[in-house]
Amino acid sequence: MNLRRLGGLVQKEFLQIRRDPSAIGIAFFLPLFLLFLFGYGVSLDAHRVPIAVVVDHPTPQTSAFVGELNQSQYFQPLTLPTIHAAQQAVMNRQADGILWLRADFSRQILQGNTASIGILLNGVDANNARIVSGYLQGAWQNWLEQRALGDAAPLIIPVNAKTRIWFNPAVRSRYYLVPGLIAVIMTLIGALLTALVVAREWERGTMEALMASPVTMLEILLGKLIPYFLMGFGGLLLSVALAVWVFGVPLVGSLWLLLFCSSLFLLVALGMGLLISSVARNQFVAGQIAIIVTFLPAFILSGFIFDIQSMPAPIRLLTHIVAARYYVSILQTLFLAGNIWPIILWNSLALFLMALLFLGITLKRSHKRLD
Repeated sequence: MNLRRLGGLVQKEFLQIRRDPSAIGIAFFLPLFLLFLFGYGVSLDAHRVPIAVVVDHPTPQTSAFVGELNQSQYFQPLTLPTIHAAQQAVMNRQADGILWLRADFSRQILQGNTASIGILLNGVDANNARIVSGYLQGAWQNWLEQRALGDAAPLIIPVNAKTRIWFNPAVRSRYYLVPGLIAVIMTLIGALLTALVVAREWERGTMEALMASPVTMLEILLGKLIPYFLMGFGGLLLSVALAVWVFGVPLVGSLWLLLFCSSLFLLVALGMGLLISSVARNQFVAGQIAIIVTFLPAFILSGFIFDIQSMPAPIRLLTHIVAARYYVSILQTLFLAGNIWPIILWNSLALFLMALLFLGITLKRSHKRLD
């Protein structure tokens, strides 16, 4: 390898980037767009959920319980006179559920018996229904405890569950989504940058000029890899800065460990892009392959949004060949839990082996000939 020739190829690539700023857009503006879109536009939390409230027999007790809901940030109660009107509100998507306080609610409370509330939820969105059900049960439990304190009477509950949530005590979905989104962004940056740029060289005929020069194939690949690795790393630093300082995601683990693991994953993504470019020498085809082969698996099968353990066994097995799966696990661990070495070492080893695999296949498939 001639370092002078390699330096010339790297300089040539940076000049090409300056003349055609689309690569800068992919490396820096794409992370900004996706982070703000998902960070502010996508949430798995439930806030101000419209709930139809039906009270068969209004009393001070029912008013106190409905007042508890009005003070909650999770609900937006809509008081309706009958259960039929509430069902129509759910059918018309004016409410996501029904809270029904039957006629004997107050009588059961005053007699010291266990009163019950009726909860009917719209199950079209099963995840939202489960969240709302938990919130309603929590509001009901809180009201019972406050009432018992006001009456100076003990609240008798067969099982008193004390819940403690690790790593994300506020249960904010943003803390879970943003680290996973960084993995999706890095997948797009790495694969698209190299796949599109090399395909563009084939379209414009400049690759033929490189083939006729004294440079070796290894120098050509390194000349492509180094500039876009630096650009991808810049996009990573921008994404981490936004995650911590704009979205408030805590970075509990080591920043240097995060950068090292991200470098491994970036090499995997760049290797996939180079491999795609060796197969597809057309920008449109290369872009389509990059999205189908890298972005969609990273979005669906990495654990970014959908829990891998909840998937069927064949799909769980398939996730092991998706590099983003290992990177998402590293990111969520470093951001929320800290330096958990068994998780970090195993997933880093998987990324290292995948980087060797993709870069090795690319080098083996690349030859200084036009066929």
